[in-house]
Amino acid sequence: MTKPGIVFAHGLWADGSCFGKLIPTLQAEGHEVMASQHGLDSLATDVASVTACFGRVPGPVVLVGHSYGGTLITHAGTDPRVAALVYIAALAPDAEETSQSLLAKFPTTQVFGHLDVPQGRIWLKPSGLTHFAGDLPEAEQKLVYATQGAPVADLFAQKVDGTAWKTKPSWYVLAAKDQTVHPDMQRFVAKRMNATVTEVASSHVPMLSKPDIVLDVIRKAASAVAAK
Repeated sequence: MTKPGIVFAHGLWADGSCFGKLIPTLQAEGHEVMASQHGLDSLATDVASVTACFGRVPGPVVLVGHSYGGTLITHAGTDPRVAALVYIAALAPDAEETSQSLLAKFPTTQVFGHLDVPQGRIWLKPSGLTHFAGDLPEAEQKLVYATQGAPVADLFAQKVDGTAWKTKPSWYVLAAKDQTVHPDMQRFVAKRMNATVTEVASSHVPMLSKPDIVLDVIRKAASAVAAK
């Protein structure tokens, strides 16, 4: 039997390579995998980039989003090819919310004091790495920095339709030591979507610092889809 396809959606300041510790294992276990790459120019085009990947893997699809990628899978996940959602330290706005309005309900995290905004793009400064990926070795932190994607300044204020977590089964990897997306926000959205939650003592990038735990969550979502 063909195993579910898996599509990854990255967030800000960490591109599709941030799933590099997950993809080879999932491929070896028989899944076809795609990591969407986002221009971070508009929410609509980023959602379209995710949706385009659904045609490159067999269905049903397990859709995995990190950080802002959670907003993307919330919208793209309404596609009928998507059978399950996995959020990794991720945003998950409701129908009336934007990424920004959701974040604004919770305390501002430390990383936001370490940003640079030249020419309308938001870059993570080297000084922000400890608040973004502080539990990674220095060499891995530098790789994350070098491969970061910088969004347009108003990206989090943009809005598109679709709230997939209201109708699709969801899993949530909650990063308890996150200094980028506040853990309280993660707990709030995970409870609101009635997700199966796995809490991990990690920074904002548990797929890099605790890949075995994240892999286990994805396996559980894939198994639940396959069982149907």
